[in-house]
Amino acid sequence: MQTKLLMVSVLTLATLVACSGKSETGSASKGAAMVAFVKTQDGSPLEIKAELFDTAQSKAFSATGKNPYIGNADAIAQGKKLFQMYSCTQCHGGDAQGQTGPSLHGPDFHYAKNATNKGMFETIWNGTNGGMGAKGKGLMDPTDPTNGLKPDEVLQIQAWIRSHNDKLTGNE
Repeated sequence: MQTKLLMVSVLTLATLVACSGKSETGSASKGAAMVAFVKTQDGSPLEIKAELFDTAQSKAFSATGKNPYIGNADAIAQGKKLFQMYSCTQCHGGDAQGQTGPSLHGPDFHYAKNATNKGMFETIWNGTNGGMGAKGKGLMDPTDPTNGLKPDEVLQIQAWIRSHNDKLTGNE
């Protein structure tokens, strides 16, 4: 009986060690697990190259789904600039209050998943069925893989959006 228990323990440990270098999407991400991102359009897997998460903050987000920029005044200021620079104001209005596109002031969102930072990141990165195009690097303009937002920039935009509602951090 003890031999069987020992064998099961060894096999379980070996399985855990073998899987520890894999992300939730099944691809290695330099030893750290990466949250499984999904497309807002249909819930299918959203593959994002691990090397695009190139700052400490974006790496932390890719591992936890929590935005470390929430409440950071410098990130909020940069997020506002990026929101304007990437023409988000055209649809969402100058203060993200909604215009032709929906308001980004919570707690009620057009896409319920946007109440979480992971969900809002997925929406910004890959777009929606409702007319919003992808803003992620390499997706915004498929003819130019360098065009579009980096994950760190999406997180700064989120920090600015979340700053409109003190009670809504999206990290729940």
